[in-house]
Amino acid sequence: MDNQSKKSNGRGGKRPGAGRPKGSLDKGNALIRELIVSALDELGGTAYLVDKAQSHPAAFLALIGRTMPLQVTGDGGGAVQHAIRVTFG
Repeated sequence: MDNQSKKSNGRGGKRPGAGRPKGSLDKGNALIRELIVSALDELGGTAYLVDKAQSHPAAFLALIGRTMPLQVTGDGGGAVQHAIRVTFG
């Protein structure tokens, strides 16, 4: 089947600049995050989280796992620099 005989559904393919920028939140997720932050502020912020970390450590660690970045970068966004120094005597 050649390309001329295919019918377009009017939705174009991949176009430069189309859609949301990578990593940005849609309006629904942004609104939910704002509501969660507002509720956390009303409950005491950091003190509330400390209390929950002590009373429910598994749930708190799950929260940390979901909110921490998946990749760690070094200075200027580059790779993390490692230095190992071994001395004897």
